[in-house]
This record gives sequence, C-alpha cells and structure tokens, in this order.
Amino acid sequence: MKRLAYAIGLLCAGGAAWADVAVGITKDMPSVTVPTAEGEAEISRIQDTDNKLTGDWAKTSRPCPDFCIQPFTPAEGVTTIGELELIEMLKDPEAVVVDSRTSDWFQGGTIPGAINIPYSFVLDQMDELGCEADFDGWDCAGAKPVALFCNGIWCGQSPTAIRNMISAGYPAEKISYYRGGMQVWRMLGLTVTGE
Repeated sequence: MKRLAYAIGLLCAGGAAWADVAVGITKDMPSVTVPTAEGEAEISRIQDTDNKLTGDWAKTSRPCPDFCIQPFTPAEGVTTIGELELIEMLKDPEAVVVDSRTSDWFQGGTIPGAINIPYSFVLDQMDELGCEADFDGWDCAGAKPVALFCNGIWCGQSPTAIRNMISAGYPAEKISYYRGGMQVWRMLGLTVTGE
C-alpha cells in the first residue's frame, strides 16, 4: 500500500518525490502544472517553512478610502472562490483568469496563467473573454467562464471590473471572484511569475 501511495505521489508531483515536498498545495497535490501563453508553468508552494511575507505584502492596514475591505461578493450572481477553485480554472482551457490590476502591478508579479486586463480597460477588451462587439455594445452569448482578482481583500480593482462587465452584458453566473488576490496567494507561498 505504501508503494502505491509513493507512486501516486510521484505522478502528482510531476516526477518529484513527495519526500522532497515539505509544503504541498493540498495533501494530495504537491504541485500543479497549468497552461500559460508562454507554455506550461508549475504552481507550487515555497518549501521554506520559515518563509514570511515582507514589504508591502505584509502590511495589514491601508487607508480607507481608498483601500477599504471589499464585500465577499462584488455583485449578485458572481461566485467568490478560493485558491483551489482558481487553480482548477487555470487548468481549464475554456476558462480565463484575469489579473485586473494595472499593468505596473501585473509586471511586478502575477499568478501563472493569468492574463492582464486592467480594470479600467475591461470594457474595451471583453472580446478576449468571448464577447463580440455589436452596435449596441457587447454580445456576450459566447462569454467564457472567467475569474478576476487584484491585490487582495482591500483592493477594489477586480470588484469594479466585475460590476462594469455585468453592466455591459457579461453574465454574472460566468464570473468568479478570487477575493484573496495576490496578497493571500503570496501569503500561502504559491508560485508568482514575472517578479
């Protein structure tokens, strides 16, 4: 039985033995490979069990306004998700994961597989999400499942983008909101690209 568990661990780790993984994503998932525009990327957690957030990501208090705690659900019909559901969306070739932060934040590090559509430009780029431009704005009959995130619970960029998408005709039930954003992603020691 132990050999079977070890073999499954090898398969799940993409070749890395579970013994080499001190910090997995879940007890059954040491890491995961997701498609990105640059090819496949592995998402795992930092293996240093003494690792701590520093700098801006370690801040607990930001002035409100502008950095107020966001509601759990930014709009009716939108599903709020956590890290494991976001990873599933990253693996789904039909889904789109959107980093809705401004490009300077995106270039400073993002979630592997996410595309950048800044919250202030989302209404101009809904074609990347399966909508088609028409004379009245957007036809979103072919809208893709999409997840949006920004810097964290205190960041209003993705909630603003979500509300604007819905007002332009994007179906709310096709939208997921990763409320934890980059702060929680980093707090969990998950892979960040572009740093």
